[in-house]
Amino acid sequence: MKALSRLLGLLLLLGISAMAQDETPGVELFGGYSYLHQNIANGGFNLNGGSTSVALNVNHWLGVVADVGAYHGSPLTTVTYLFGPKFSYRSKSPVTPFAHILFGGAHTTNSSNAFAMAVGGGLDLRADSNWSWRMVQAEYLFTNFNDGVTGHQHNARISTGVVYSW
Repeated sequence: MKALSRLLGLLLLLGISAMAQDETPGVELFGGYSYLHQNIANGGFNLNGGSTSVALNVNHWLGVVADVGAYHGSPLTTVTYLFGPKFSYRSKSPVTPFAHILFGGAHTTNSSNAFAMAVGGGLDLRADSNWSWRMVQAEYLFTNFNDGVTGHQHNARISTGVVYSW
């Protein structure tokens, strides 16, 4: 019985040690600047704004993301709300590359709502155990507004900012 108690104690200590070495955060909160180049039938618009996202990490490589962004440029304001999986490559390196595919919607100032999809990824540079700098997040952003010509738009979104993890 004494040997079993020691074995269970040793396994408990090893389990705690392994948990302490796990560098995968459970939640990541991003906030930062975003640039959106939006293409519509009568030209392209350069919009500036911000985006925020929260990622719930299922394991060290898979997370689920909710992303909201707002972008403004005369005469247009666009809001996006997107959700989907995020795939991260975590290693001992301070840089964590990731890719995601997000689905949802977009809304413009003329009260138009449309399907939206973003495909892209980025690089996070870890500063310490809780803070990172999202050096770049670049995406192809597809929207499906009725622009009178094609009915869909091929846009680009680039973001940078800070990530808080816990």
